[in-house]
Amino acid sequence: MKLPVNRFKQRLQQQIPQIGLWLGLADAYPAELLASAGFDWLLIDAEHAPNDLRSVLSQLQAIAPYPSQPVVRPVQGDTALIKQYLDIGAQTLLLPMVESAEQAAGLVAATRYPPAGIRGVGSALARASRWNGIDGYLQHAARQICVLVQVESDRGLKALAEIAAVPGVDGVFFGPADLSASLGHLGQADAPEVQQALAEGIATVRGLGKAAGILSTDPVQAENWLRMGALFVAVGVDTRLLLGAARQLAVRFHH
Repeated sequence: MKLPVNRFKQRLQQQIPQIGLWLGLADAYPAELLASAGFDWLLIDAEHAPNDLRSVLSQLQAIAPYPSQPVVRPVQGDTALIKQYLDIGAQTLLLPMVESAEQAAGLVAATRYPPAGIRGVGSALARASRWNGIDGYLQHAARQICVLVQVESDRGLKALAEIAAVPGVDGVFFGPADLSASLGHLGQADAPEVQQALAEGIATVRGLGKAAGILSTDPVQAENWLRMGALFVAVGVDTRLLLGAARQLAVRFHH
């Protein structure tokens, strides 16, 4: 059995823009439904959505037959959590609140087996290795693991160049909501200072040869980030899409 190719990571390396959708419904059924919609990647959110290890596993299994690539965001960049998510088969992780190169290097180490890192070895129990059914999994797993770090604070911005330059960091994702709060503009991601910081951040990351990513539910703004060089852009959130459509339908019949 062969190690699955991480097409998300492969396309980032080829500098092919990828369009994504945020999954917050925390259930395999809508995850599979949206995997059939044609997005390049789907973000399974375990930071702000009510996901746990088993619900993430069920969503990974539901998405697996489809071309969309899953990305998992843990609640925090914790070594034990990273080990668990990798073992259940996540190949791309989006790790929140990264504020230093040292922190980023530690997160990369958590995704690598010794001697290159500190990932615990338990492949006989792991879906990722197909329960030791993949030849050479321990030796080759890191090739298909994609580490994305999330910069979403003033402190993180100040260390951005050093963070992006860390070996093993494949991309930097900018969190507009938390970043705007950190810059003194809570709930105002469209504030000029925030927009300038995001634009400069994307340019910095791209200048270092790494992929930049962002979430924007405004199609015009999302297209603008793509033009500015962002390579992985989430353009919607499942909860927002469902609620928005439901509200419009309700209003239509309640004049």
